[in-house]
Amino acid sequence: MVVLSSNMFKSVSLFSMLLLARSILGHNPAQVVFILAGQSNMAGRGGVASGKWDGSVPPQCQPNPSILRLTANLTWEEARDPLHDDIDVGRICGVGPGMAFANEIRTRGSGIGVLGLVPCAVGGTAINKWARGSHLYNQLVTRANESVKDGGAIRAILWYQGESDTGTKGNAEAYKGKLEKLIQDLRSDLNLPSLPFIQVALASGEAFVEIVRKAQMEINLLRGSAHGLA
Repeated sequence: MVVLSSNMFKSVSLFSMLLLARSILGHNPAQVVFILAGQSNMAGRGGVASGKWDGSVPPQCQPNPSILRLTANLTWEEARDPLHDDIDVGRICGVGPGMAFANEIRTRGSGIGVLGLVPCAVGGTAINKWARGSHLYNQLVTRANESVKDGGAIRAILWYQGESDTGTKGNAEAYKGKLEKLIQDLRSDLNLPSLPFIQVALASGEAFVEIVRKAQMEINLLRGSAHGLA
């Protein structure tokens, strides 16, 4: 007969609870899914300075057991910043807009269930890097499809990108057509012809930022603006 001490019993109980929590999470896929794509503003640079993230998480970005994140290994885990830590590799990630968005959605919506975020953003990427057939495009499509293989539905793509296309007039003027083509291709390849594409219009950039911003604002899609964001 084996007798467990109280300390041993506590350790075994805690271990059992951790295993149970992991099992439940692993079999509880997200029911409502949002894809996060773009460059560094979406990947998250909040709180990053001198090559380090300060670890500070604003109240609106706090984790919630009902908000999950699809990891680079295509498994679900509880979401928390930095969301893109294993996606935007080789760069220091911090706080981005993903968690604030997810928490706001849960606050405003009733009966949403488990919400899933699928990080895909990579810092410093121009619109050309996201064209159909590119590594980033293929990775987004693969991760998006994986996120709903066990159920759930992709509700929108959140897009925050464009600063890398503001450096030359040629790139800026070509931006609108390339973004429209990207949206069309993603809707086609995900077999979601009416998939909302929510973009954040640029508030800053290089010499030709206003051309890119104007292009973003002219696209007839659901979108937000970075103007006025702290």
